[in-house]
Amino acid sequence: MDAKLRELLDELHAEGLTYDAAQSDRLLRRRNLEPDAAQPLAMAVRMVGARRIVEIGTSNGYSAIWLADAARDTDGAVISVDTEAVDEAAANLEASGLADRVELVRADGGRYLAELPDGDVDLLFLDAERTEYVGWWPDPVRVLRPGGVLAIDNVLAPSPEELTEFLGLVAADDRLSGVTIDVGKGLHLAWRRTVDPVG
Repeated sequence: MDAKLRELLDELHAEGLTYDAAQSDRLLRRRNLEPDAAQPLAMAVRMVGARRIVEIGTSNGYSAIWLADAARDTDGAVISVDTEAVDEAAANLEASGLADRVELVRADGGRYLAELPDGDVDLLFLDAERTEYVGWWPDPVRVLRPGGVLAIDNVLAPSPEELTEFLGLVAADDRLSGVTIDVGKGLHLAWRRTVDPVG
């Protein structure tokens, strides 16, 4: 990552913290990925050679920029899905020079995943309303190709109980092998096995 892009990301992160602190309604906050969680997420993109990356939860485009920067190394692209207008994200992606790597889609995340073919995604990043994820199951694992990665933010804070049931589904699925990394507000990475368990 070059210095200019890192400076932009630092500015967006700092601005996001200030913005969130002024919002009493949690749903209005940007709730950006933390930088120390963004780094292993971006490395996961590179390590699995992810070319088709789907992010659910766009906000101001902060995490999409991290994903798109990693996607340059894999000749990949990011589809970022949000239920809200993403004009700010579009402007930030233009400023980053990575707009050509990201397609912004306004849609319900669960419905979007339900319409994707089996094994269509190399890396799926969930960073939306956590209480909705259970209702999306089993699409988050169904859409992953063998060797793909499911990444989930905010698993340790601020309300980890909101993800207890969903992480239970992930842990119980023999097709996945996962670990929670204590960075940022908690990042869970689950790898889709290349060979499905027998029996």
